[in-house]
Amino acid sequence: MQYLEASQESAIKLISRGLTGPVVNLNMLRFQDVADYSASPELAPDHPISGAEAYRLYEQATLPIVRKHGGDVIFSGAGGHYFIGPEAEAWDHVLLVRQSSVKNFFAMAQDPENMKTIGHRMAAICDSRLLVIDPSQKQEQ
Repeated sequence: MQYLEASQESAIKLISRGLTGPVVNLNMLRFQDVADYSASPELAPDHPISGAEAYRLYEQATLPIVRKHGGDVIFSGAGGHYFIGPEAEAWDHVLLVRQSSVKNFFAMAQDPENMKTIGHRMAAICDSRLLVIDPSQKQEQ
């Protein structure tokens, strides 16, 4: 099963956590070999590009929007196969994005400027995971 977008149920579960402070989003992405712009042909470059290249276009357009809503990328790097985890599963790219709040995260996601460029993300990825982490809740030892 592939995961490209959040579901209404996952949004409800996130809101029901009642998080009020900053959060960190762990994003794991698997890219298309060739970006698929069939859902957003108006964004398609004049020649085929890789999913990784399409995601870079999305990042360049989206970073100012993320920052406008109180967020920032705190880590971005190449993924790979798990050291501990399913041996057949690998991720091409991993991001940690700090958001000032869940409310601002949703505001960023729904920003009209973000909506104009989301097609680059959708063209780029064939699978993804996003885990919202509450950095204020430390595991007791």
